[in-house]
Amino acid sequence: MVTHFKISGHLACGHNGNNLVSTRELNRVKCRSCRNTEAFKEARKAERNAARRAARKAKAVHSAINWRSAWAERLTAMAGLQRLPRGFAGQPFV
Repeated sequence: MVTHFKISGHLACGHNGNNLVSTRELNRVKCRSCRNTEAFKEARKAERNAARRAARKAKAVHSAINWRSAWAERLTAMAGLQRLPRGFAGQPFV
């Protein structure tokens, strides 16, 4: 069964009928005519750009983490007397 792309209450390819299957999910669209429309291509581009922005934001947040403080917190959370690695002066044991 062919799935059409629905935008603004209409099918992108221009077909009409009561029994046509339609969706807003870009990956589920099977109609070749819908895939070749400008509305579909723009929606696909917008989705890719949003995914790229989210990936860049996640990467920026990940690189901003201070590894030294994260490591100290991890060692502090461990049970027992855990020795801190060299370079953490003033705190031989946690």
